Amino acid sequence: MKMTKDQARRRRKMRIRKKISGSPERPRLVVFRSNRHIYAQIVDDVSGRVLLGSSTLGLAKAGDPETACNKTTAAKVGQDVAKKALERKIENVVFDRNGYLYHGRIKALADGAREAGLKF
Repeated sequence: MKMTKDQARRRRKMRIRKKISGSPERPRLVVFRSNRHIYAQIVDDVSGRVLLGSSTLGLAKAGDPETACNKTTAAKVGQDVAKKALERKIENVVFDRNGYLYHGRIKALADGAREAGLKF
């Protein structure tokens, strides 16, 4: 029986999550990608709390005219989440690509976050 793309992603996700977790000193930057939007959250796994988040949906509500999820808006989300993290004095994070392959929108988001000052 052939595995679907989503099943393969979930298998990769579990393999990654066995190795990484977020701590109060170095929380986890999680990325979720849908067909229309891309979301990024910073999570502390010890306390089980989402510290902050950003998405193309949130940028659209904030008045950004470009709402299509492509590489440029993914980079904007990365810059936005990095700016919010630096305001809360979070500089170092662990990047969790959530089973997605590291290219395209995921890579653009990571590059945008690095460009804005996050270290991972």
